[in-house]
Amino acid sequence: QVQLVESGGGLVQAGGSLRLSCAASTRTFSTYAMGWYRQAPGKKREFVACISGEGDTTDYAVAVKGRFTISRDNAKNTLYLQMNNLKPEDTAVYYCNVGYLTGSRYQQGMYWGQGTQVTVSS
Repeated sequence: QVQLVESGGGLVQAGGSLRLSCAASTRTFSTYAMGWYRQAPGKKREFVACISGEGDTTDYAVAVKGRFTISRDNAKNTLYLQMNNLKPEDTAVYYCNVGYLTGSRYQQGMYWGQGTQVTVSS
């Protein structure tokens, strides 16, 4: 099994920054594509960003493109999401996911972390 633990969420003012982390307990971390998703109150869970196993390919939702950066440190089995210029609409619980890439599309897998809350005040 793959275990994922997110951290780094918190309360930040609009325009501020946060860096989320997702620690994975797998010995084959670099073989998995990974993604970040978020879910705001009353809304469906939505895709935020994804990254290939070796970190050479990334993709972002339009809403966060240019503001968020996904990265990974395979030596530390850790996935990151650097969030800059945060907006109130970014407020959500953020989840990491182990999945795979089909062409240019990220396919979410069954493994999720517990989520970390990000709240952006106006």
